[in-house]
Amino acid sequence: MDELAAWSEFNVAMAGATAALAGLVIVAASVNIGQIIKEASLTSRLAAGIAGLVLALIASAIALMPDVDPVAAGIAVIVLAIAAGVFQVQASRRIFENRHPQNRMRGLKAAVGFVAPLAYTVGGALLIAGVAAAPVWLAVGSLIAVVAALLISWIVLVEVLR
Repeated sequence: MDELAAWSEFNVAMAGATAALAGLVIVAASVNIGQIIKEASLTSRLAAGIAGLVLALIASAIALMPDVDPVAAGIAVIVLAIAAGVFQVQASRRIFENRHPQNRMRGLKAAVGFVAPLAYTVGGALLIAGVAAAPVWLAVGSLIAVVAALLISWIVLVEVLR
């Protein structure tokens, strides 16, 4: 699909950026990992944020493969989005189980992590269907994954210190 090839520079940048961010999030979390693992909602939210970055990383790498079949790429992206979504389902469950009075905006906290996998699912479906706008949806998913992961990670790292 020529549309994927046209986005190669974007995908190179996203692959590098998401790999670096995933590493930074893991290092930042490791400083307080003892405290983070004491709270199941923090652990699962951090895992969901990292899963979003891994989704963006692998989807960008798939798009960079030479002569990649759009149908195979679309299926792979959808499978990856579902896997990232599973992490977010677990995080959402933990968010709603946490009845601490400071745990406000549960619905918003839960919803943030689903936006990138949803965008990737749409992008994957459009790849399979041969729609030229598919790379745009994948790019949007990448950008949302980065923003969501940074937001989730920041919140986790701040909440662990409360």
